[in-house]
Amino acid sequence: MSPDPVPPLSAAAKLALTFRFPRRGRGFWFGLAIELLWPWLAGFTRLGWRGGEHLPAGGFLLAVNHLSFADPVVDTAFVLAHRRVPRYLAKAELWQVPVVRRVLAGGGHIPVYRGGSSAADAYRDAVGAVRRGECVVFYPEGTFTRHPEGWPMRGLNGVARVALESGRPVIPVAQWGNRRLLPPGSAWPRLLPRPAVRVLAGPPVDLSRFEGAPLTRQNLNAATAEIMRAITGLLGELRGEVPPPAR
Repeated sequence: MSPDPVPPLSAAAKLALTFRFPRRGRGFWFGLAIELLWPWLAGFTRLGWRGGEHLPAGGFLLAVNHLSFADPVVDTAFVLAHRRVPRYLAKAELWQVPVVRRVLAGGGHIPVYRGGSSAADAYRDAVGAVRRGECVVFYPEGTFTRHPEGWPMRGLNGVARVALESGRPVIPVAQWGNRRLLPPGSAWPRLLPRPAVRVLAGPPVDLSRFEGAPLTRQNLNAATAEIMRAITGLLGELRGEVPPPAR
């Protein structure tokens, strides 16, 4: 059997992280959600990650495959473990849910409205956030993958637009096991047997050939394809499998 590419964190390592997570910049409600959900994630999963050294000191985008409603919980823990506080783009409808609205607004997350000038506002806000030095998390697929084997689909080009307009790097991230923890459509997590949840980050995606190029649909789609290719390659490494040739 081949070795696990991302071994699980030990109980001692998880306990140590509880005291290493940054507290500043989280807001009260987002911070409270973290304090409540981290012990649950740490205690009921075989959690592991690798590649955190690729997260830079300044502003950057994190581009992640999308599997489950558990994804933001897992990804928040990964980012916090590397001394950064994530900001998410989330659909505007979530701002209508009372408790969720407090968590999102207090944590400095960015609402995404569908259509019209309001949709452009989200990208403008994301550009401003990464230019201020924030970590902004994108799920480029825009929804949970519908691939029957869980591979990433084609990405929407918003992440490429923000990256090229801001000039900030895109860090690709693959995750796996989240659907075993919280399957799509399920209201309750599956805690037994403890699911293996893994995160693997890679080096910045090379988008240098697009620098200075016009932000046309063709260029944005090509840059997005590079980002999705990097994510898919990391997921193949994480799963120990060869990704399919096309999305």
